Amino acid sequence: MAYMSEEGYQKLVAELKHLEAVERPKVVAAIAEARDKGDLSENAEYDAAKEAQAMLEMKINQLKATIGDAKIIDTSKLKADTVQILSRVELKNVKTGMKMAYTIVSETEANLKQGKISVNTPIAQGLLGKKVGDVAEITIPQGKISLEVTGISF
Repeated sequence: MAYMSEEGYQKLVAELKHLEAVERPKVVAAIAEARDKGDLSENAEYDAAKEAQAMLEMKINQLKATIGDAKIIDTSKLKADTVQILSRVELKNVKTGMKMAYTIVSETEANLKQGKISVNTPIAQGLLGKKVGDVAEITIPQGKISLEVTGISF
């Protein structure tokens, strides 16, 4: 089961519709065009178009599976007393004093540029269940870091 926000769910549905309505017909047209060029046994363009079709169908099937397993979380029913999925967590690195903020989201919604980290990352795993004022000792690839939770919101 993939927990996600309404926004993340709608994004996946829109992407699926785009792939099925726009990208799939493009690939089918490319295959038809390559087929019209003659002998398929030595037609690299046909092989490439068939491979693109297989990749597209795989992506469509993955999206359908993710959407089918999705559990949309209503943030209005969540409490901001502990860190959980869809929480926006304000943190301070105890050692350096550097401040940062992340929103903990599902794997499919993760985007570091937008400050959204996957619930499966070491940082998110270390923060789950923490309260404001708690210090989380988290093991990351570079070693251990201590992050103090300074705020939790949705």
